[in-house]
Amino acid sequence: MVSSKGRSVEVDLLRGIVLLVIAIDHIPVSVLAHAMLHNYAYCDAAEVFVFLGGYASAAGYAGIAARQGEPAARLRFLKRTWEIYRAYLLTAALMLGCGAVLASLPVVSPLAADSGWAAFVHRPMKGIVDIALLRRQPFLSAVLPMYLIYALSVPLAVPLARRMPVALFALSLAIWLGAPWFAASLPGVADWPFNPFAWQLLFMLGVLCRLHPVPLQMQTSNIGHALTGAAFAVALAFTFVKVCIDTHPTPGFMKQNLASVRVVSFFALAWLCAQAARVGWLKTLAERLPAVVTVGRQGLVCFVGGTVVSIAIDTGVRLVHAETNVFVRLLGDIVAVSALLLLARVAVAWKAPRAMAPGSVGAARLARATSDVRAPRERRGP
Repeated sequence: MVSSKGRSVEVDLLRGIVLLVIAIDHIPVSVLAHAMLHNYAYCDAAEVFVFLGGYASAAGYAGIAARQGEPAARLRFLKRTWEIYRAYLLTAALMLGCGAVLASLPVVSPLAADSGWAAFVHRPMKGIVDIALLRRQPFLSAVLPMYLIYALSVPLAVPLARRMPVALFALSLAIWLGAPWFAASLPGVADWPFNPFAWQLLFMLGVLCRLHPVPLQMQTSNIGHALTGAAFAVALAFTFVKVCIDTHPTPGFMKQNLASVRVVSFFALAWLCAQAARVGWLKTLAERLPAVVTVGRQGLVCFVGGTVVSIAIDTGVRLVHAETNVFVRLLGDIVAVSALLLLARVAVAWKAPRAMAPGSVGAARLARATSDVRAPRERRGP
């Protein structure tokens, strides 16, 4: 994706789409889930989420460092780490709460076991300590601990990526190759649903792509066209295999340790997406879907809220015994998407008073957010 100064509306659009997809993917009775990426590729929304996290983190750190200096940027990401940790604790508590509610309802849902409530209720104090120390990560909270580690690494990764991008890439690749061994060497990490030593590869590649984007001349050259053709062929081949041959779910370790086939599948799609951004398709789509862009800009809030929305929708469908009713299940998907769009708007409104305080950095940020989303056409040149 071509780098640009300031916030990228295309990245916010993609983050918004990913958050909506994550919510849909975690509704077992969803109809739309059958049309999501994981059914047609060897990667899913998680890869996109982590890669874009690295891309956005590099943009944020670089922007703060340019305006206020490196110390301010490091401080901001320390605060960001604390924000993510609090979001993780909140999400874990919500997952356990949802599990308790499901246990009391006359429904049979796979999410009841996934929530971790049954194990927690037997030894609650140990459960609290394990959750606080990241040893136990109830259900949908599991992605946040690794994201917390990556936020901590940004003040080291971004300066290194600026000065020695090849060194950062080589180091990240080496860690990915040894990820299962590294995880096994640390107590408890081997049981994480997402091995942070493996998934850091996508985060660091996101950082590198933001700071060292592929030159436009290369993308439009013969080599670039050849890469586009190859990416399309790989994506098409994986779709054929997933739909026609590999009809059984991929083993969990393939995702936990970010298997190489998932990396290849993701980057084939990422290259095609970058070309869509280059020719302006993503920007045009962002102009037509401002509410989705807003979801992307309220990522942490919408992720946490989306976990509860997913469980609530699935439970609601089961309560009315409509697991086989396609219309009701589709209605549940629509409600889930609408709930996240509404949550993003509420988050913007709630943050607005503080953001608009005189002299605050948030005032300018909010002005950019609203103007970029609601009136991008008015700022276009002739």
